[in-house]
Amino acid sequence: MGRKVSVLGAGSMGTAVSVMLAGNGHNVLMWSLYKDEVDMINELREQKDKLPGVTVPESVRCTNDLEEAVRFSDICILVIPSQKVRENVRAIASLKYRPLVISCFSKGLEKGSGLRMSEVIKEELPDVTVVAMSGPCHAEELSKGIPTAYVAASGSRKAAEMIQDLFMSPMFRVYTNPDIIGVELGGAIKNVIALCAGISDGLGYGDNTKAALMTRGIAEMSRLGCAMGAKRETFSGLAGIGDLIVTCTSMHSRNRRAGILIGKGMPVDKALEEVKMVVEGVYTTEPVYNLSKKLGIRMPITAEAYAILFEGKDPGSAVSALMSRDRTCEHEAKDPDDIWK
Repeated sequence: MGRKVSVLGAGSMGTAVSVMLAGNGHNVLMWSLYKDEVDMINELREQKDKLPGVTVPESVRCTNDLEEAVRFSDICILVIPSQKVRENVRAIASLKYRPLVISCFSKGLEKGSGLRMSEVIKEELPDVTVVAMSGPCHAEELSKGIPTAYVAASGSRKAAEMIQDLFMSPMFRVYTNPDIIGVELGGAIKNVIALCAGISDGLGYGDNTKAALMTRGIAEMSRLGCAMGAKRETFSGLAGIGDLIVTCTSMHSRNRRAGILIGKGMPVDKALEEVKMVVEGVYTTEPVYNLSKKLGIRMPITAEAYAILFEGKDPGSAVSALMSRDRTCEHEAKDPDDIWK
C-alpha cells in the first residue's frame, strides 16, 4: 500500500527520488525554495534544468511552502546540498509539526564543525530518527529505472528497515547497515577522492593513476573512519568502494568533472561555475583535512587536494609530492617489524 512521503529538495537527485517513490505507488510532495522550480515541475512535469527528459508523474506535486511539505508526511526525505542542511533543518525545527524520521541523501561534512549530516540534524531536531542514505547512484540513471543498489544506515533498525521497504523496487535494491558513521563518512570522503581522480584525468594521466588514487583513497577513508568509530568493512561495501568507483569513473559525477577542469589549469572558482551544480568534494575537503590533522590520521591525498583547492598548489606538483613520499609498506602496523613476522 502506498503512503505519503515528503521530499525536501527538487534538484536532480530530489526529482529522481520522487519519480522512483511515485513508481513504488507512493504520493510525493516535493519542496523547493525556488518558485520557478516549483512551477516548472508542477506545470511542465519535468525538472528541465537539472534532470531533462525525465517525466515527473502526476502523483508527485511540488510546493515552496516548507510547513505544507513537512505536514504532508511523518517521513521527510532530505535531498539538499550538505552545507545547506543545518539552515533547512533549523527551519523545520521552528515549525509546530516535526517529522518522526528524516532520511538524508545529503553527502558531506559540515564546514567549520566537521559534523556528519546526521549529527547536524540531531543538533537541530534531537527527537527525530535519522536514516543516512548512501551508495553508488547517479540521479540520471536512477530516474530511468537503471538497476541500482543503495544503503540505509541508522542506529535504529526499525527506521532503517522502514526506509528500506519504502524504497525497495525491482530496480532499486536497498541494504540496511547499523554503521551510520562509516556510511556517512564514505559518502563524504569519496567526493574528495573523485575530485582528485578528475584532476588526474585533466592532467592527462591514465588508468594506472586512477586505480592507485582510488585504492589509496579507500585506505585514507578507512583510516579516518575507524578512528571515528566506523567499522572497517563498511568501506568495502556500497557506501565505500561502491560509491567511490561510480564517482571517480563517470562523467555524471560533478566532482570528477570539476576535477578535470582544475587539472587542465582552470581556477577552482571558474571550474565550479562551469559545472553549474554543487560540487560537494570542494566543500568537504577542508573539514576532512581538518579532522585528519586533529586526529593525527595520515591522509596524503586529502592533504594535496586541500593544497590545490585552498593554497593554490599546482596539480602537477601535488602528484609529484604524492609519488616521492618516503617508502612504506602497503599494510599498516604501529611497529613496521610486526608486518613481516
